[in-house]
This record gives sequence, structure tokens and C-alpha cells, in this order.
Amino acid sequence: MRAVVAIAVNVFRESVRDKVLYNLVLFAVLLIGASYLIGQLTAGQDVKIIKDLGLAAISVFGLFIAVFIGIGLVSKEVDRRSIYSLLAKPIHRQQLVLGKYCGLTLTLGVNLAVMAAALYVVLFYMAWGVSEQTVRSWDAPALDPALLKAVGLIYVELMLVTAIALFFSTFSTPMLSAALTFGFFIAGHFSSDLRNFQDAVDSPAAARLARGLYWVLPNLAQFDVKAAVVHGQPVPLGYAAVTIGYAACYIAMLLVISMLVFSRRDFK
Repeated sequence: MRAVVAIAVNVFRESVRDKVLYNLVLFAVLLIGASYLIGQLTAGQDVKIIKDLGLAAISVFGLFIAVFIGIGLVSKEVDRRSIYSLLAKPIHRQQLVLGKYCGLTLTLGVNLAVMAAALYVVLFYMAWGVSEQTVRSWDAPALDPALLKAVGLIYVELMLVTAIALFFSTFSTPMLSAALTFGFFIAGHFSSDLRNFQDAVDSPAAARLARGLYWVLPNLAQFDVKAAVVHGQPVPLGYAAVTIGYAACYIAMLLVISMLVFSRRDFK
């Protein structure tokens, strides 16, 4: 366990020193701030627009961090040939994979916390000095704690995307890993359409294939509660718990497969 923690801390330090990571977070924070200016153009809907754009920025730029850093966790070590010095130490390959994953999820958590704090700062400034009548017209308070539920489920979704990126990086090239991860992400948000695909086609084979993909691909649409939170609709804790449990099972499966693939990979 000590080796996993050491690897995770090292990954976090490397990610923090990455200029690309800084640029992504800075751009996301600026976009959240710019949402305030956009909100001024929509009378009566400014807080709703800021929340919507802010959560979207957190999700999109968190996705970029998860994919573009996640695909390099293993391939970077192989390309730099530092994998040989790592494997020469008393470290199992399974510990290396788990440590890399934990390090990136820690990096994601810190960056999402920064972006969420920036969003709350913008909303606080927006709500400062607003009349009571205007506040009553909002669907939800400006500093709505439910925003943390949306951010939390975004984080869990990105943890799952990170596991997917790490899985592909254990046996594929960085470019192909990125393409496959983005493909899984897009397909995961439309997986419910695969369930009803049989109603749109006449081919039994195509219907069975779509049904199989529905059960294999991760259902990422269930993590998206941004619209509900923005419009003041409740997100039950039971729903969040079931969604997190689903993600935990899928992540565990991907990590186990990644460890098995990486443990059998020949670096000679």
C-alpha cells in the first residue's frame, strides 16, 4: 500500500507541474467568470445561465484533464523507458497501475475543487445586493448547496472516464487511446438509445448487437444532473448513492482488467 501511495503522490506532483494542466484549469476558470457577462444579457435568467455554463465548463475541462493526462500515465513511462527502472524496484505492476490511477483522480479532485470554488465566487458576486423579489424569482438559491451534488457526480463520472483511459493506455498508443476514450464517453451518454434501437431497425442481428453494447458500455448519462440542479429540482441521495455504486463496480472491473493486461505486457 505504501508503494501505491508513493506512486500516486508522484503522479500528482508531475500533473501539477504540467503547464497543459494549468492552462486547462485557467481557461475553465475564465470561462466560468465570462459566464457572468453572458448572464447579464439574459434578464431574469442570469443566475441560471451562470450555473449552467459553469457546470458545463467543469465537466468539459475535467474531461480533457482525465483523457489527455490519463492516456499518458503508462505510455509516457514506456516512451521515456523509465518503466524499466520502475519495474526494477520492489514494485508490482498492479501497484503501478493502481498508483497511477489514484494519482490522477487526486489531481482531478483538486482541479474540480478549484473550478467549483470559482463558480461559487461568481455566483456570490452575482447574488450580492440583489433584491428579495429577484431572489424569490430564482428556481434555486444562487449559492445552492445542490451544486456540489452535480460537481460530485461529475467527479465520479470523470473517475470512470479516467479508468477507461488508463485501460486503453495499457496496450494502445496515446492517440488511439484518446480516440477510444472519447468514443466511449460519447457512446456512454447515448447508451439509452441503444436499448431502444430494436424499435428503429428491422434487423435482429443489429438489434442484438445494440443490446449487447448497451450492457457493455458504461451508462454515463445517469451522472448528468446539471439540468435538474440548475432548475432547482431535487437530486435524491438514494439516486446519487446507486449511481456512485454503479461507477465503483465499473471502475473496479476496469482496474482489474488493466492490471491483468499490464502484468502480461512484454517491454523487451
